[in-house]
Amino acid sequence: MKLTHGGRSSARRSPSASRTVKRVAALSGFALTALFVTGCSPEEAVRFGWPAGVTPEGKSMLLLWQWAVIAALAMGILVWGLIFWTITFHRRKKNHDVLKNTDAEAEFPRQTGYNVPLELAYTAIPFVLIAVLFYFTVITQNTVEKREDNPAVVVDVTAFQWNWKFGYKSVESNDGALLIDPKDSKSGSPFDLKIKDYYEHEGEQEELMGPAGGRNQDVRDYLAFDQIEVLGTSSEIPILLLPTNKRIQFDLAAADVIHSFWVPEFLFKRDLFPFPEQNHQDPSFQISEIDREGAFVGRCAEMCGTYHAMMNFEVRAVSPQVFDAYINWRKANPDATNAEALTAVCQEPESVVTVPFDTRRVATTDTPEYLGDATNTSTLGKGCTPAEGVNLS
Repeated sequence: MKLTHGGRSSARRSPSASRTVKRVAALSGFALTALFVTGCSPEEAVRFGWPAGVTPEGKSMLLLWQWAVIAALAMGILVWGLIFWTITFHRRKKNHDVLKNTDAEAEFPRQTGYNVPLELAYTAIPFVLIAVLFYFTVITQNTVEKREDNPAVVVDVTAFQWNWKFGYKSVESNDGALLIDPKDSKSGSPFDLKIKDYYEHEGEQEELMGPAGGRNQDVRDYLAFDQIEVLGTSSEIPILLLPTNKRIQFDLAAADVIHSFWVPEFLFKRDLFPFPEQNHQDPSFQISEIDREGAFVGRCAEMCGTYHAMMNFEVRAVSPQVFDAYINWRKANPDATNAEALTAVCQEPESVVTVPFDTRRVATTDTPEYLGDATNTSTLGKGCTPAEGVNLS
């Protein structure tokens, strides 16, 4: 068998230019058809599956994601192009082995083995790509995890099986006044009001320590309790009202097992640990602002038990004026429910993005087709009159 490593047989001819153009046009048409069939708008298409962020941090992560996908697609197109080039221009031709000579002649493309410059290039390029991606990942991470002193709002987030409690630890009004002083919030054991149980041991009554592996319940003194709180139940979705254009800090804690605080439009999630000090966890993060009003569903992103999938909440972003009115009304009416406070400032009293879960073990759930308008939760134009003393302007 005779092997040749150079030149081409006269029988081998490249496809005509028009044939190549037709193939490129067909591939382009296929790509455009796939885009239109998905029903995605151009703005959705360039997000490559990510939600639209509503915070500067979220937009930084979206930008990193977009460029990472573009780089991956560029490399993919290069590899796919080389594969299809080989398939198209280096395939065996019909009757190629039938030659005038009795011996078959097999022709191979030009070999590039032991081509030192080429091998160095395709070894070094991936390392350069990884280094560039790592650099921009660190830059984005530092932006996302940046914290500043004295944020306008500090929220205590407590997760438990299978719901949420939100407390306003510190709130600064739109004009700079301190509406909620962090000194009024406290940390302590959730068992402070628990009736003590005793058991008899060697003729003496000893206290039954209960949860936390038999340790003293004071070990849970990391849990926060605030004057103004929102508590979710199996019949009510907790609505966390927040102002737009204000820096907000979230202090996270779990009362039982590991949960995860996730608002998809934040493009960010953070786990909530019980005993954060023992678990060496930083329980706080900040967002520099929410840039538009609206309602956004929040979820637990950590498998935490039977009703993990139903452990939802709502983050509702409103103007600073409405938020200040809400806090002032709740301070003046400490016994009122959160729904009553939302009604007082002309906001929808129930969640418009999700529904409470049914604690019965059933195979199907009845979810209404329409919950409300997530882009406009105000009821001012729907016959609502603000409560007495409430100023929304």
